Amino acid sequence: MTVHTPIEKLDPADATVRRELKTLLHPARSRRNAWIAAFLVLIVGAWWLLRDGPPQAAAAPAPVLTVAAPIARDVTLWDDYIGRFEASKAVEVRPRVSGAITAIHFTDGQIVRRGQPLFTIDPRPYRAALAEARASAASARSDLALARLELERAGRLVDVEAVSQSEIDRLRARVNAASAALAGADARIAARSLDVEFTVVRAPMGGRISDRQIDAGNLVSAGDAGGTLLTTINALDPIYFSFQGSEALFLKAKRAAAEKGATVEVRLQDESDYRWKGQLDFTDNGLDPRSGTIRARARFANPEMFLTPGMFGNMRLSTGQTTRALLIPAAAVQTDQARKIVYVVGKDGTVAAKPVEVGPEVDGLSVIRSGLAPTDQVVINGYQFARPGTKAVTKAGKIAASTPPKGAAAAAEPVSAQATFAK
Repeated sequence: MTVHTPIEKLDPADATVRRELKTLLHPARSRRNAWIAAFLVLIVGAWWLLRDGPPQAAAAPAPVLTVAAPIARDVTLWDDYIGRFEASKAVEVRPRVSGAITAIHFTDGQIVRRGQPLFTIDPRPYRAALAEARASAASARSDLALARLELERAGRLVDVEAVSQSEIDRLRARVNAASAALAGADARIAARSLDVEFTVVRAPMGGRISDRQIDAGNLVSAGDAGGTLLTTINALDPIYFSFQGSEALFLKAKRAAAEKGATVEVRLQDESDYRWKGQLDFTDNGLDPRSGTIRARARFANPEMFLTPGMFGNMRLSTGQTTRALLIPAAAVQTDQARKIVYVVGKDGTVAAKPVEVGPEVDGLSVIRSGLAPTDQVVINGYQFARPGTKAVTKAGKIAASTPPKGAAAAAEPVSAQATFAK
């Protein structure tokens, strides 16, 4: 006889109780399973978002650059100097006789000519001294006439032995003494005449006179060093330009045989071009060992006397030689740290940077001493977009010198501090 054991049916409430009991008995295993599930969810989400990869960036268009071949021109090379104008002659006017100033015959700052009266010193004391000298000369002349007459009379008595030879010698000595006295009197007349002439102080040379240092009515004293300074005169035509040159520039001019007679040009501080033309006039006989420079001077014609001593100027000196040079716009020369570069475009449209040696600037164009070939296509516009190693689209351009506009120097003129309405 078979016996069947009845199967107990599981109650849902008992299952819940068992799960809660399991959680209480094994808490770490449950948390670990929760973290693992969260990590898997993150990985699946990241893969879903990144499965197609980042979007591709659009390619930048090639820049458009204007290019042109450098121009070749014959240029004259100049060396720059800085200096000041100075008078070709300068005179301090001092009186040669003492006395009181009675008149002044010039206006302060005017142009005077040589021999023009400037001051008058009271001449009366000197005229009196001249009259006294003339009287002394008349007395000496009378004594000489008497001595000659006595000598002549005694000479006629020598033959009859009425006068001794010693008496003749005495009379002859008297004649000589009277002659010497007359010569001294005539010399005093000449000296007193010069004193009277010196009472009118005249300009020793032509030029621009300064202001008077003494007014009429004042006493002045004569003398070269201790005499009273009346005024000064500067000769302005011609006028000198004095400057200092370095040893290197001096050697360059020396080897080019441009020491004396070389052409120089000067630009004043409010001028844009070198309008004043002159010639090198003097070079000192030695260099200053402390500064390594040598003093030199140029001579300029100044008929209108516009140039004034002490005026500052920029000078350039030419050796008279010309050279063939390549020129490009000065703006096309870029600075890369300590070197100068120029962007060029090859036949395949690739941009490259060429280091160059830059020379002086001529009308907006820079002279390229080395580093550039006549056939190079130089970027003259759009160089800010040029990148070495990249491709570029080019269009032909033209290099030309730019003449500075007239009146460009007006910006350097001092600005007026005040203004009023015109009446």
